[in-house]
Amino acid sequence: MMTLDDLRRLDPKSIGSWPALPKLGILALAFIGIIVGSYFFDWQGQLEAIDTSLKKEQTLRGTFIDKKKQAIDLEAYRKQLADIEKSFGTLLKQLPSKSEMEALLTDINQAGLGRGLQFELFKPAATETVSEFYAELPINIRVTGSYHDMGAFASDISKLSRIVLLNDVNLSLATKGDSGLTMDAIAKTYRYLDEDEIAKQKKAAKDKAGGAAKK
Repeated sequence: MMTLDDLRRLDPKSIGSWPALPKLGILALAFIGIIVGSYFFDWQGQLEAIDTSLKKEQTLRGTFIDKKKQAIDLEAYRKQLADIEKSFGTLLKQLPSKSEMEALLTDINQAGLGRGLQFELFKPAATETVSEFYAELPINIRVTGSYHDMGAFASDISKLSRIVLLNDVNLSLATKGDSGLTMDAIAKTYRYLDEDEIAKQKKAAKDKAGGAAKK
């Protein structure tokens, strides 16, 4: 076994004549030095590039899975959109056009008269409340009659082919006659806007948005 003095007497210029153990030690140190140098001067950058690529792969894989899920759900989304458009079309058909509003007002009036109610007030508002696709027309009404007839009138209103809603209903004893009730209410009906009215609404909204942006 070599001692420390034996190692000191070894000639660095004649490594080839060294005993096997010191040669193996030198080779081991050289190997470790090569590995350490390779890591700092070459492998470190490659490892960082590999790590970046792995993270990018995970991101792309997640994006792919999301896109695949969206593609699978696309048909369901299309069907849902078609159902919504169909429902919207059905509701739209329940709204009269501008030319049909007069007939609808007559239907409301006739529904009350048909139940034996007496109209003391039937006054459509002077102006409509216009939304994006439809206009709302409130009608102030006051009718007198029996409680049963008023209930039947409200039921008839709900069964009209057009949308009519009774709001702010107030019942009180009739001031005229010996018996009966008076009902004050606001009947709200709706109509869809024609193409020209919709275009005006969109233009007004656009002009309003533009004016707000300038401020």
